[in-house]
Amino acid sequence: MSFTSRVLSCLDRVSAPRTAHAHCDLPCGVYDPAQARIEAESVKGCIQKFHGSDDPEFRQRAVFIKEERAELVKHHLWVLWTDYFKPEHLEKYPELHEIFWKATKAAGEVKKTEDVAVADRLLEHIGEIDRIFWETKKA
Repeated sequence: MSFTSRVLSCLDRVSAPRTAHAHCDLPCGVYDPAQARIEAESVKGCIQKFHGSDDPEFRQRAVFIKEERAELVKHHLWVLWTDYFKPEHLEKYPELHEIFWKATKAAGEVKKTEDVAVADRLLEHIGEIDRIFWETKKA
């Protein structure tokens, strides 16, 4: 087999369609708002580091990392909202939808600002979700 044929064969294997599985395909029950909280704390830390430096390259890197972490916050919140919380949770906690809406909006907003107050608001919303989450785990 020629070199070109081997490369094409490898590319065929790499680009072949594969089945992907989401987190919930294995009902492991491993959900925890702590993942979103840790990323949100990282967002706040990046904002604080941004304000504590006058190095433009460092500040640019802090903004980049903050935006990445804010996107991860949104991801972790949506996994909780779509995979963990069920209709019976919403019946018991009718405010849950609005809390998630506010939290994901705050995660998006924090991507556009270096305001620590926005990061604090995001952490407050995650704290509300955390409280409800653990109440549902007791039931």
